[in-house]
Amino acid sequence: MKISKEDIHKIEDYLWEIPKTFRPNMRVPARVLASESLLDAIMEDRSLVQLVNVASLPGIQGASLVMPDVHEGYGFPIGGVAATLYPDGAISPGGIGYDINCGVRLLTSNQKIEEIRNNLDALSKELYIQIPSGMGKGGHIKLSVQEMEEVLLKGAEWAVEKGYGVKEDLAFMESKGRLENADATLVSDMAKKRGADQLGTIGSGNHFVEVDYVEEIYDETTAKAYGLFKGQVVVLIHTGSRGLGHQVATDYIRQIIKAMPNYGIEVPDRELACVPFNSEEGQNYFKAMCAAANYAWCNREVISWEARTAWRNIFGSTVEPLKLMYDVAHNIAKVETHVIDGVQTDVIVHRKGATRAFGPGFEELPDSYKAAGQPVIIPGSMGTCSYVLAGTARSKELTFGSCCHGAGRRLSRTAAKKQVNAPVLKEKLKERGIFVEAGSFKGIAEEAPIAYKDVNMVVETVSDSGIAKKVAKLRPVAVIKG
Repeated sequence: MKISKEDIHKIEDYLWEIPKTFRPNMRVPARVLASESLLDAIMEDRSLVQLVNVASLPGIQGASLVMPDVHEGYGFPIGGVAATLYPDGAISPGGIGYDINCGVRLLTSNQKIEEIRNNLDALSKELYIQIPSGMGKGGHIKLSVQEMEEVLLKGAEWAVEKGYGVKEDLAFMESKGRLENADATLVSDMAKKRGADQLGTIGSGNHFVEVDYVEEIYDETTAKAYGLFKGQVVVLIHTGSRGLGHQVATDYIRQIIKAMPNYGIEVPDRELACVPFNSEEGQNYFKAMCAAANYAWCNREVISWEARTAWRNIFGSTVEPLKLMYDVAHNIAKVETHVIDGVQTDVIVHRKGATRAFGPGFEELPDSYKAAGQPVIIPGSMGTCSYVLAGTARSKELTFGSCCHGAGRRLSRTAAKKQVNAPVLKEKLKERGIFVEAGSFKGIAEEAPIAYKDVNMVVETVSDSGIAKKVAKLRPVAVIKG
């Protein structure tokens, strides 16, 4: 099946639609949030074919959606959003992804870039020492069977209880760093084994810890609410549930593929395997996914403890410690209430490579953020800028309260390795004042800026469409990768 430009109708600026008449099995239209130039780039891979496939899911509501950073993924496109009717609509592991609760958090300091520039090389090396990174790499914490059960149930609270976190952080995390539906008994022994020594590690791929500074403020009032100021040094963390989450996805995709015939479900791509949310298999997956999400929040909290340790080792105990601004997931499914065709409707929102972006007044936000809306953290690629945005009421109308999650890949990892000379890139970044510490040149090549779309164009699109507003631009000065 091919999709041409003629098949895509413009609804309004930045919003495009493939109508549900495009293919007989579509239950809802398929919608794309993008500028015209980004839409042309999106059409170069199978993202829109996957988006149309998602529109066939049982119980899907409104439309299947993709953000401007979309690229091809497993079943669902990465950058995809789909809401299915609660409680008997579909839940699909492909709509969450293998790295359950991959997400980002931003730590803020009271230091200005001018005050620490001479320490950047030492800081990047210390962060690399304190924060284990790389494929399959274990960390300093080795969880017993009982401790693993607690992590899966308590999430970031476990790190705080054990001295690897800060209690005040919990209020500044999506879902306060814990999903209550988690059931540790539904996570396989293999998954637990893979995660036993990976707390406090970032892994490989596009995961990183980055030292940035606030280069530009776009909204002074919101920036002040978030504790951001021009020139401020911040630390950006991007990782998820590591091998544990990957194994949970693997385990349940197999089970769900086998169970689909029992519910008379057929999908156009077996990678879209799904079951009713309220089925035994659906509930087992959801509860295991919640447990893996809790592991990821705990992981990012422990990494924050390691980053704070590195910060203290370089700058001493008299400097104010790093403070959590916010932590948000971008690979997760949640039961939420949205207005669909004028009716308040409970739905299971799948976000895969998409960030929740709720507007002002959202009850889960800490009091200091309620007037501003939820922070949305958009990392760019290595060597380019990142952004802090604020969610808006418009996102609930257009995208089930969702936004983009990054720049979005334009080259595969294989293609990037062929085009990038990693040692040369590392030296060029250093000449630009960006120190890179990585476990391999392969990791640097795969994540080179050339491999990604222009994050500025992606962010301008979501800003101009009204689903989020720009608050601050961050510029990197040190990058730690696997």
